[in-house]
Amino acid sequence: MRPTTRRAHSARAAPVAPGGAIVFRVTSTDSLPAGTFSMRSPYGRRAAALSVAAAVGGFLFGFDSSVINGAVSSIESTYTKDALLTGFVVAVALLGCALGAIIAGALSDRWGRLSVMLLGSAMFLASSIGSALTFSVPDLIVWRVLGGIGIGIASVVAPAYIAEVAPRQVRGSLASLQQLAITIGIFAALLSNAVLAGAAGSADNVLWWGLEAWRWMFLIGVAPAAVYGILALTMPESPRFLLAKGRNDEARAIFERLVPAADLDKTTNELISSIEDDRKNRSASLRGKALGLQPVVWIGILLSAFQQLVGINVIFYSSTTLWRAVGFDESNSLLISVFTSVTNVLVTLVAMFLVDRVGRKPILMTGSLMMTLSLGAMALAFAFAQTVDGEVTLPGAWGPIALVAANLFVVGFGASWGPIVWVLLGEIFPSRIRGKALGVAASAQWIANFLVSWTFPQLAAFSLPFTYGMYAVFAALSFVFVLWKIPETKGMALEQSETLFVPKPKRERPNQQNRKL
Repeated sequence: MRPTTRRAHSARAAPVAPGGAIVFRVTSTDSLPAGTFSMRSPYGRRAAALSVAAAVGGFLFGFDSSVINGAVSSIESTYTKDALLTGFVVAVALLGCALGAIIAGALSDRWGRLSVMLLGSAMFLASSIGSALTFSVPDLIVWRVLGGIGIGIASVVAPAYIAEVAPRQVRGSLASLQQLAITIGIFAALLSNAVLAGAAGSADNVLWWGLEAWRWMFLIGVAPAAVYGILALTMPESPRFLLAKGRNDEARAIFERLVPAADLDKTTNELISSIEDDRKNRSASLRGKALGLQPVVWIGILLSAFQQLVGINVIFYSSTTLWRAVGFDESNSLLISVFTSVTNVLVTLVAMFLVDRVGRKPILMTGSLMMTLSLGAMALAFAFAQTVDGEVTLPGAWGPIALVAANLFVVGFGASWGPIVWVLLGEIFPSRIRGKALGVAASAQWIANFLVSWTFPQLAAFSLPFTYGMYAVFAALSFVFVLWKIPETKGMALEQSETLFVPKPKRERPNQQNRKL
């Protein structure tokens, strides 16, 4: 890369996420070498390493959301016997996720980030074992909710921890690690499902130790849960949490590895000042004139809701059923789901590369257009569906069309709304309400996810063209929403970007000013 003539910068800490997480912003100083906060610098590499470790929480989210894919049919035939109840069992974990997201901030403020990460790991590990050994629908629901709470906790604490070590120049890329980890978790779950079902001959067949393959799909989740817990034991505690608890020496020792020596005192002092400001704003309310909430809170809620209302998780929760409709058997359906998840990982990497170069808004709008067109094509394809022996099939070329459209939908989502929403949610809220607002936005995301996942089996039984057409309408509305309400925040310091979402006071006309005089 060519050298630049920009002035060197130093990192300044500012709160950004639930539980009082921070993100390093940049202020001018001539005391630091250029490129100090690039990903190639020692500080950037350390920040990236810690971010990757924390993002394993996102991996658990992705794994949990898709491991149920290979077990849905077996659970319905063995226990639920009903599409409505099956949909609830699949989606009920998301209610636990919403609860976990709400309580994560307060718990991490009280116990620290790492302790809460350990709690989330233990909950998911217990859920994996309990779901594998389940003996009834109520029992399975309990374990799914428990795992959901753990996932909800991890989904908030992981990006919070990442934000604490993210320089401004690469904040978008490091914040996107959460979504990348989710996509890799989805891939790992679908791959393990395919391998286990293939080894047993079917998800319903006994594999090892008298347990059916679908039970082993859940049991595999013990491994990533244990890894997450072990990593939490080896990572340094949040510097912000340590300073808030008066453990300044410990916080300084961590900052010495993340902040240049020339800027160490300045960064620590500014963070202490930021913590004091946060304490003064603890009583700040989300209430406002827009239907009882501040407008920026509604923007965060709608961003989260649109991310789910386009129906992306239908592909990852129920894709095996979808591919059977296209004409593939169980084994090939699982393999196609793996291919789809790989596509999701790759396009998320593309989004991470572009987010700090192209910008948030154009990526979101392009993704909305792709999703609208691909979902419309799926709705059209299933308008020609036929029912043979109780199974939905697509005749002629409509099967391949639906297959291509579904994968284009994943490309459109994975390269835009998947990772970029996580970035924006860390940028749009004023510091005085950031923790509370992020908790509300995250909960809205889980609730929207639950509604989509629970209603899909009934909507699909009613009309697949209507269902995919409805998702296409939401994708089109997301384009309008971004065009109308979302300004560009690329390259801005956190405090600058958040001001774009706060209504500016109206200027008085000259004659009104003269009257006052």
